[in-house]
Amino acid sequence: MTALARFAAAAARAALDALLPPRCLSCSAVVDRQGGLCPKCWSALTFIAPPACACCGLPFEYAVEGETLCGACIARPPPFARARSVLVYDDASRPLVLGFKHGDRTHAARPFGVWLSRAGAELLAEADLLAPVPLHRWRLFLRRYNQAALLAREAGRASGVAVVPDLLVRRRRTRSQGGLDRTGRRRNVAGAFALRRKGSVEGKRVVLVDDVLTTGATVGECARVLLRAGAARVDVLTLARVVKG
Repeated sequence: MTALARFAAAAARAALDALLPPRCLSCSAVVDRQGGLCPKCWSALTFIAPPACACCGLPFEYAVEGETLCGACIARPPPFARARSVLVYDDASRPLVLGFKHGDRTHAARPFGVWLSRAGAELLAEADLLAPVPLHRWRLFLRRYNQAALLAREAGRASGVAVVPDLLVRRRRTRSQGGLDRTGRRRNVAGAFALRRKGSVEGKRVVLVDDVLTTGATVGECARVLLRAGAARVDVLTLARVVKG
């Protein structure tokens, strides 16, 4: 980009900010730049960092040596190899996630993609492609966008990894996972997903992208489909994850 082009881009951003002041992604308070958070909302968020489970990314309270697994991954290893998340899903992050998922705050996808690229750097460095967890066509019609697809697109933009937005299809409509226990969630999504094109993932390292990791039932079922189709490995990257106390 030439100096003139950079000046024009900066002038355009300044004009836009003057007309539409940048606002906090969470509470809508005025902030200093587009895609930012106010100090209060930023300080309330819990970003996930090591130490954490080498498999599912569950944060540990105390430092551990080596690649340690949590009790859940030891007792029942998930079908995916690794999962990483940006935030703990709690009272502070919930408005941020739900506003993006259900409140049409799709402008947040760009900064979220940057966060994902940082939190999942080790996964993305080895990935061949990114794929979002799909919505059923009727739910997509009602919501008008798939939040996981927006996250995947922006994570791909930030990391340079290719994105295949239609790699998987949700072939039957499932009830909401909310209110279901671990077993119920697993049964609810069993057989719900399919690969859209045969041979498209053979030998590939795939990173699945979704908004929230709860029990891992949904991404686990997607991972099984990809592994059965010949994927070399499946990892998971989400904006937030539930951490039970």
